[in-house]
Amino acid sequence: MLYSLYEWSRLAMAPLEMAAAGASGALRNPFNPYGYAPWARAAVANTELFSRLTRRYARPEFGIEQTLVDGLAVEVEQVVVEVKPFCRLLHFRKRTAKPGPRLLIVAPLAGHYATLLRGTVEEFLPDHDVYITDWTNAREIPTESGSFDLSEFTRYIQEYIRRLGRSVHVIAVCQPTIPVLCAISLLAQGGEFLPRSVTLIAGPIDPRINPTAVDLVATEHDSNWFSEQVIQSVPSNCPGSGRRVYPGFLQLTGFVSMNPGLHRDAYLAFYRDLIDGNWEGAASHRSFYDDYNAVLDMPAEFYLETINKVFQTFDLPRGAMDLCGERVNPATIRATALLTIEGEEDDITGQGQTHIAHALCSGLAKGRKERYTAPGVGHFGVFSGSKFRLNVAPVIRRFIQAHQPRG
Repeated sequence: MLYSLYEWSRLAMAPLEMAAAGASGALRNPFNPYGYAPWARAAVANTELFSRLTRRYARPEFGIEQTLVDGLAVEVEQVVVEVKPFCRLLHFRKRTAKPGPRLLIVAPLAGHYATLLRGTVEEFLPDHDVYITDWTNAREIPTESGSFDLSEFTRYIQEYIRRLGRSVHVIAVCQPTIPVLCAISLLAQGGEFLPRSVTLIAGPIDPRINPTAVDLVATEHDSNWFSEQVIQSVPSNCPGSGRRVYPGFLQLTGFVSMNPGLHRDAYLAFYRDLIDGNWEGAASHRSFYDDYNAVLDMPAEFYLETINKVFQTFDLPRGAMDLCGERVNPATIRATALLTIEGEEDDITGQGQTHIAHALCSGLAKGRKERYTAPGVGHFGVFSGSKFRLNVAPVIRRFIQAHQPRG
């Protein structure tokens, strides 16, 4: 019922949002004489702010058309390599004879689209052959396509690793660090080939260590509470009608409520930039919030199982994680080098939660393990932004190169 009410409210606001967006665009048109009136900037600021606060944000595009290889501009083509009901595997194919080491970036299925990692992709494109998981909005998936849980997520990762071959390196950002580590463990247990390396970034491998507000919320209520309070059925006007999901609009509300002052100040700064004519600052705000406000629905079974097994019963660090019909044992991993990365000021994944993977992967030799804590970096800073480019990415790049076979 709540989801249907949300849809009705969006439909009711749509004419007003479109009118505000149209007015803002018209006043910013350089050929419109009214755009130069003393009151024009205030009108633009008010109408655009209203439009951005009331619109539904569609899936963003990566928009990566070229990169630099050895200082030369090289065209990039976004290719859909494989389509599954809940995910597309994308390849950023470069028109060069030296694509570099093959790299699979596993994006989080945690509310935002994979484009939140656009900066991560751009950073590694010049010297790597980059692939990324592009998760599908569950409201767009018919119920006939079946369910999607933590085991199915793990199977997807296993299949992508098999497809990309034994020379692939893997990076998992935040939430997928758990299923990625489980996928590689199960491959090792089955005697299959393993990735050259895996980099786990800011993931809650063991949320008992330095629990954050996010971790504590997950332990305050049982699974039934989450099922009753946040799980909704997709309305009849969507392809996924009837599918049980954790709606994106509820997730976005949760994201904002964690730091309401931060987002309030960001919108106030955006409003002042429009008033003052600071178009560069306004463009920066649009770029970030176009991605941040674009959210997808998560399959209910995946969300509830993650809450239970990862944040409530801590199955993986306790040695009790059962996925794909098997008990997961990271100690069997011996051929995949492991790098863990944490942010010193991460308020979502506490310090030590990701580095604990080294203790779990006890079968790895010391020369195959490395950890890095980025100083002065929060959660988003470990995979995007200037500090990521300057401090974190070089560590990952050196690690991959160290474990890439010559020739």
